[in-house]
Amino acid sequence: MTASPANPTKVRGETILSVDNLVKHFPITQGVLFQRQIGAVKAVDGVSFELRRGETLGVVGESGCGKSTLARLLMRLETPTSGRATLEGKDLFKASGGELRRLRRNMQMVMQDPYTSLNPRMTVGDIIGEPFEIHPDAAPKGSKQKRVQELLDLVGLNPEHINRYPHQFSGGQRQRIGIARALALKPEVIVCDEPVSALDVSIQAQVINLLKQLQGELGLSYIFIAHDLSVVRHIADRVAVMYLGRIVEIGTEDEIYERATHPYTQALLSAVPVPDPEARDQRNMIRLVGDVPSPADPPSGCHFRTRCWKAQDICAVEDPKTVPRAADPHPSACHFAELRPTTPA
Repeated sequence: MTASPANPTKVRGETILSVDNLVKHFPITQGVLFQRQIGAVKAVDGVSFELRRGETLGVVGESGCGKSTLARLLMRLETPTSGRATLEGKDLFKASGGELRRLRRNMQMVMQDPYTSLNPRMTVGDIIGEPFEIHPDAAPKGSKQKRVQELLDLVGLNPEHINRYPHQFSGGQRQRIGIARALALKPEVIVCDEPVSALDVSIQAQVINLLKQLQGELGLSYIFIAHDLSVVRHIADRVAVMYLGRIVEIGTEDEIYERATHPYTQALLSAVPVPDPEARDQRNMIRLVGDVPSPADPPSGCHFRTRCWKAQDICAVEDPKTVPRAADPHPSACHFAELRPTTPA
């Protein structure tokens, strides 16, 4: 383990964020005047993981699997049904008032859509400088404008454009403004909720490279949420794969992309576009049957069993735990995990 570049007293590689059995169920109600709960949408259903100082944890999965809800829970924009999350040993969900304000200062968020996440009536200087209104001590008195200009320069924008409005910038530039705003309070953890999904491919690469550069300079830890596995591979140290509110496999970048053991992960990887025609023809394409089940009524046992070609009777009865399997030591939630995918019939 080495010291963090931004904070020599803190050790790179130690756990900074710990999430234990996090659950978020949204109630389904019936009635107009006297509403009664008749069910629940299980958006996040028992998620556990650790984020280490200076690393990037990629969270991937299909739309509706609970990735963004997980991000909102960690930012305290949603209240969990149950579970625990600690940031540097402090409970995120028990904190309130001044303590919560201090915790939020240390964990910021980059939103998905750079076109709607910036107030069109505010200048770039006001947008980036807004955190200093809540935390005046983050910028020395009289130096707010200078600090904003430093942040603009840090993310590759012209500091002289401090008085421009968001509509005067391109999509990639707007996302850089969002990143600058997230950096204003010098956080240690940044939650990136699909930060490049609304951008052109060439601009995506620029933003990814910027995030990696900032991580090296500032010692940041990222939770990087995306549905594009090829994007995640370029930035993540470890990857967690989500399906219907649960993490079904988690491991290092090599373990997930080269030695995936869960059938769902293998199916996702087989669908990643390959530019080389020969490699595309030789790979083992896995086509899943059926639709994603409703999170309001997930299948019993293994949630993936209704689309899995390996499913057997035990899969409907026993919920597989995310633990290391014989095929490979990284955790995978499958009774029949194996390294080489078996083509579905």
